[in-house]
Amino acid sequence: MRQIPVTLLTGFLGAGKTTLLNRLLRQPEMAQTAVLINEFGEIGLDHLLVEKLDEDTVLLAAGCLCCTIRGDLSRALRDLAARPQPIRRVVIETTGLADPAPILQTLMSDPLLLRDYRLDGVVTLVDAVHGMATLDAQPEALRQAAVADRIVLTKTDMAPPDAVEALRARLLALNPIAPVLTAIDGEIAAAELVDAGPFSADGKLPDIGAWISAAGHDHHHHHHDVNRHDARIRALCLRFEEPLSWEGLASYLEMMAITQGQHVLRMKAVLNLKGQRGPVVMHGVQHSFHPPRMLEAWPEGDDQSSRIVFILRDLDPNVVETGLRAFLDAAA
Repeated sequence: MRQIPVTLLTGFLGAGKTTLLNRLLRQPEMAQTAVLINEFGEIGLDHLLVEKLDEDTVLLAAGCLCCTIRGDLSRALRDLAARPQPIRRVVIETTGLADPAPILQTLMSDPLLLRDYRLDGVVTLVDAVHGMATLDAQPEALRQAAVADRIVLTKTDMAPPDAVEALRARLLALNPIAPVLTAIDGEIAAAELVDAGPFSADGKLPDIGAWISAAGHDHHHHHHDVNRHDARIRALCLRFEEPLSWEGLASYLEMMAITQGQHVLRMKAVLNLKGQRGPVVMHGVQHSFHPPRMLEAWPEGDDQSSRIVFILRDLDPNVVETGLRAFLDAAA
């Protein structure tokens, strides 16, 4: 029986996973690929931004794949294997806060999954602008890079060349057997990322095998809360039914970038703005907010509400929501 290859696409918040996934899905090597997407927070947006959204794109429940969502992951994969239409490959895009070890343990040890699937490899994205600081501050980011079979640097055009090379050297020291590749505006050949496996911990940090084994023990003996990674990290998910003022929103985000940027691990939004005929997408990481981008159509048709998600560290979500609403009201 042919086993379907599974690629785990990971990387810390804002590394560019959804952008890269969109580019990959346009390539012939990725035909008949099923996509599983997981996000941190009550409102999922990334599945709306994957341009090849069809019956083979599945949004997993809110939370983190490395905690209670592993049961949803197993069920989703079993459901995909049971479908009559053929699937050539699966890509799992994890939340940026995911510790990959429990996910790997699930994919490598669940007998119901092993019949139909094989873990082809782990692709980890690292943001060249924030990557060094992220590796210093976030243990999940270190583990994501350490287990990778392929490491992809993103946003290299936005970082000084010497900083990019220093980051590349650090990643090679952390994981000497994973090629460190570069994506330009999210573009990289699928052939460089897929068929990299089967996944193995050989040649990587000796701790990796212990991480995966410990994840299996934790999974069977403990209940995990989605906030167990770090109680300092909180998700703020907002929905607005009426069109928003761009002046009010932009003014607030500019103020946030200047005064609270270090606390904003991630911001993403699909927006209905006054005076615009279609949806607008925005992304931000810490002090950097990218220019808004128009989508050709609303991802969910009749649902034209604005949805904004902040992933915050050491910042009260109520303070952010109150401030944003005040700026929007003042500009109305």
